[in-house]
Amino acid sequence: MIKLNKKAFEPIDQEEKDLMESIERDEWKPVKDINQEKEKAIAAARNTLKKNKRINLRLTQKDYHQIQIKAIEEGIPYQTLISSIIHKYLTGRLQEQRE
Repeated sequence: MIKLNKKAFEPIDQEEKDLMESIERDEWKPVKDINQEKEKAIAAARNTLKKNKRINLRLTQKDYHQIQIKAIEEGIPYQTLISSIIHKYLTGRLQEQRE
């Protein structure tokens, strides 16, 4: 396998660093049926992105305006931002910021 030029790519986090090192150790192996694996990945992505449940949520006026401002800053609809925050919380990727 081709070795990565470490000067060309600086990992953005520990997970990316670990992945780069595993590639360099030649731990990655080709799959037997690439088309089947692609179909499985596509199906998983579609199921992950499928939004088929609606909820009603009451917010204070202040929180509602703040979420709209943040969504505008991120360039996404505020419903998408709320959904993203909930998803990150449930998967443990949303962490409390300590001052």
